[in-house]
Amino acid sequence: MKKTIMGQGFAALRDSEIADVERRLFLRRGLSFGALSLLSGCSITDHAGVEKALQAISGWNDRVQAKLFSPTRLVEEFPESAITNPFPFNAFYGEDEIPVIDSTDYRLELAGLVRERKTWGLAELYALPQVSQITRHICVEGWSAIGKWSGTPLRTFLERVGADTSARYVGFKCEDDYYTSLDMATALHPQTLLAFRYADQILPAKYGFPMKLRVPTKLGFKNPKHIRAIFVTNDYPGGYWEDQGYNWFSGL
Repeated sequence: MKKTIMGQGFAALRDSEIADVERRLFLRRGLSFGALSLLSGCSITDHAGVEKALQAISGWNDRVQAKLFSPTRLVEEFPESAITNPFPFNAFYGEDEIPVIDSTDYRLELAGLVRERKTWGLAELYALPQVSQITRHICVEGWSAIGKWSGTPLRTFLERVGADTSARYVGFKCEDDYYTSLDMATALHPQTLLAFRYADQILPAKYGFPMKLRVPTKLGFKNPKHIRAIFVTNDYPGGYWEDQGYNWFSGL
């Protein structure tokens, strides 16, 4: 996967635009060495200075995207005839390394600024009110796919457990050591789901059993699979790819 900076509202991109996502959004490719040296005020051989400049631009990009984000604007939803079949598998490992999770032992843990921190079993999660959406997943690698996801709006779950929705971040830890986080406004967006089903079937392991986060307003790496814990915090939580240089907000 490659380091990317989100600059536009990608969620409603047409197919013809998808191939151009990386070229338009990839910060390290988009800045020439000359421009970078001007921005940083240092030699391009000064790695610390270059990194500092890139981080500053990424932080600025995050702030701009957050200002442009609308908590009520919905991304496009599609008819079932538009679903990509098969929906691609993608992870930082191969399909033969997908974690095996025993549904009888699974417990979702809660932490941070949450009033009710009891763990949740699958039967309890499945009993929550659920909705479905057919939306486009856009990967930082430049491809996209449309799928049908069903689950509980994250807002509904956060309100149910007494999460402090005035906090800044919601973080996610996964069975496969993946982790990521969202700004609270995106967490409360009506299309942000705790997804338990794909194509009306219990979520297959390759798509994140027993639960994945579906965030159609974000790039794919902000949609963690095999979620084991959710926490609410005011301290910046980072993420697996974000801590390696990916733009944190990565959406609009």
